[in-house]
Amino acid sequence: MKVFDSKYENLGYLFYRVISPVFDPIRFVRGLYGYTWFLRDYLKFKGMKGSESLSVMNIYPALHDKSVRTSLDAHYFYQQLWVFEEVMKSRPKEHVDVGSTYQMSGYLSKITKATFVDIRPLEVDLKNLTSIPGDVTSLPFESDSINSLSCLHVLEHIGLGRYGDQVNPVGWKIACKELSRILSVNGILYLSVPVGRSRVCFNAHRVFSPNAILKEFSKLSLRDFSLVDDYGRYITNVSPKDYGNINYGCGMFTFTKG
Repeated sequence: MKVFDSKYENLGYLFYRVISPVFDPIRFVRGLYGYTWFLRDYLKFKGMKGSESLSVMNIYPALHDKSVRTSLDAHYFYQQLWVFEEVMKSRPKEHVDVGSTYQMSGYLSKITKATFVDIRPLEVDLKNLTSIPGDVTSLPFESDSINSLSCLHVLEHIGLGRYGDQVNPVGWKIACKELSRILSVNGILYLSVPVGRSRVCFNAHRVFSPNAILKEFSKLSLRDFSLVDDYGRYITNVSPKDYGNINYGCGMFTFTKG
């Protein structure tokens, strides 16, 4: 979640966050403007030599894609590359992902046997990819049974009700214990969460201080830490304790169980 230097900008952004789930004023204004060039392009295309016959029933206005640069979510872009590279290096016989993105599990299935666990199971038929229903607060695995495990941008949502789970202020801590429980001795856990000044942005997500994550996984050993900072820069092999005062970074923790 963005935080501005100006109190008035923060109040304006609060208003936008509250109203946009039912009415997005920015998209509305941009959409109205978009129809000016849409109609111009429609009439121009229709009148051009070689154009197909256009049926009004097939009109499908796409008014929000004209931009000078590709939209990039730096958190998701870098975290998936990070895990994919690490799994490529370690070459486990099997990898289990809990609640991250199904795209990443699909890619991982091309280099190892992959299992995707989510409260909303994925319905696909793909060699080397298994999807099973599961809740990160009660994972369907034996203790010390998973050698390669990931959970990316998931913990911050647990217990806030956003994805159909029950509201629970300590839900994320229960999830931490579950991930620690199922990780095998000498196993590797790849974990990412928003890091910075600790707060709850109900009901979207939490932002964790790095120390809070280290505390909840105190029974594991931190092997390394990387980060996407407030400016979208990917920084590797740094100390998590140096990033407790940023706004909204993506902390990438690699834990092992000794």
